[in-house]
Amino acid sequence: MPLITEDYTSSVFTGTWTPARGGDAPVVSPSTGTVLGRTGIADAEDVREAGARGARAQREWAAASFEERAAVLRRAGDLLEAHSEEITGWLRREGGAAVGMAGFQVHVAAGECFEAAALASQPHGEILRTGKPRLSFSRQVPAGVVGVIAPFNVPLILGIRSVAPALAVGNAVILKPDPRTAVCGGAVMAEVFRRAGVPEGVLQVLPGGAEAGEALVADPHVRVISFTGSTQAGRKVGEAAGRHLKRVHLELGGNSPLVVLDDVDVASASSIGAWGSFLHQGQICMTTGRHLVHESVADEYVERLAARADALTVGSTEVEGAALGPVIDAGQRDKIHELVTGSVDSGAQLRAGGTYEGLFYRPTVLDRVRAQTPAYAEEVFGPVAPVVRFSSVDELVELANSTEYGLSLGVLTNNPMRGMEIADRVPSGIVHINDQTVDDEAVAPFGGVGDSGTGSRFGGTRANLEAFTETQWVTMQADPARYPF
Repeated sequence: MPLITEDYTSSVFTGTWTPARGGDAPVVSPSTGTVLGRTGIADAEDVREAGARGARAQREWAAASFEERAAVLRRAGDLLEAHSEEITGWLRREGGAAVGMAGFQVHVAAGECFEAAALASQPHGEILRTGKPRLSFSRQVPAGVVGVIAPFNVPLILGIRSVAPALAVGNAVILKPDPRTAVCGGAVMAEVFRRAGVPEGVLQVLPGGAEAGEALVADPHVRVISFTGSTQAGRKVGEAAGRHLKRVHLELGGNSPLVVLDDVDVASASSIGAWGSFLHQGQICMTTGRHLVHESVADEYVERLAARADALTVGSTEVEGAALGPVIDAGQRDKIHELVTGSVDSGAQLRAGGTYEGLFYRPTVLDRVRAQTPAYAEEVFGPVAPVVRFSSVDELVELANSTEYGLSLGVLTNNPMRGMEIADRVPSGIVHINDQTVDDEAVAPFGGVGDSGTGSRFGGTRANLEAFTETQWVTMQADPARYPF
């Protein structure tokens, strides 16, 4: 039986598919413009009802044994793998992901479920010392209802990496996917967890826009917000969460540097750089947004990088063969092109790309870029590789730090200790020595610093426990305490 049917049409998921009060919107293929279906759009009232429903359902879910919750998460991982072909089809059609990227999303999403299943059985407290004749300990208890706001670009991973661990430790979850990827980033998870045995109301999926997001952050039943998206939107979410005194985890934008030192094999380095900038059309928060290349190897590096860009196929992800697919919509395409043309106007040299057809933007290489060049100074979120040359490590560090972002750093060198020395001088939530800037594993903590977010709030046992539980102090003694009053 297919995982996704027409049940999602014009609906939101509250444990069952129900009509959305906010109307509906088309589900569109960015490759072809074909309308694949329609999705419900949640309004503020849908969110308010979901909050109350989730709070009621969470109590019973939290009381379930860890074995029960772990079994549900394992079944969810199995279902993702069993329906991999169908899910990758949606990721390709609706999300514009090439075949490999779509398969990677399903693989990581299943891994998130399996790791979350293991999280359910982890020790969740510690014995504390006390000066009184009693037992004193701390324990991690579910936060209650967790709101997850996920973006369009890698919708399955960026939703499930919060949904799965939050469920595993006993929370209810309200997921608000981007309406542009409401099926592969929302309906897929709704159906997977429903069939895996998550009780009704414990996971709800409400695609929506700003109204739904604002209502989710404000809802008194929602105690934790997990947001992935742009820095601009993240600031608004953080401000609103602060007003309501609730915890918020922000995984935001990036402009991640790839450092190419003078001792590298340039052919290999250019392949690494191309992957970092062009994978998934550059629509990844960790995308290599700045290539910082030592001047002694820069000419060869740019030549090879441009040749690789020119050789990449760009086309519909609904058929086999394209290395790059479409960007998500015309607004994003126009932003990319404006940054590229503005960079050329300000003196950068266009060495490859810089053109588009429909939503298909050619992988682009810009040379002789300066720190003030638009495509260098801003997050492009497209397949663009700006190259800046440096002559000394001090200059390199100054260039790498000439941004408020701090998500990921890659350093290519034949001497890994040189890479560590540079990493020590460049604030970044993630560092990859002898690799590019894009990577993700369910077992590893993930997050950025500065304008890239509030640190590692996803991945790994410790980060997930801290993200989705509250710490409670408990004391216990044999006899009632006595006081002189």
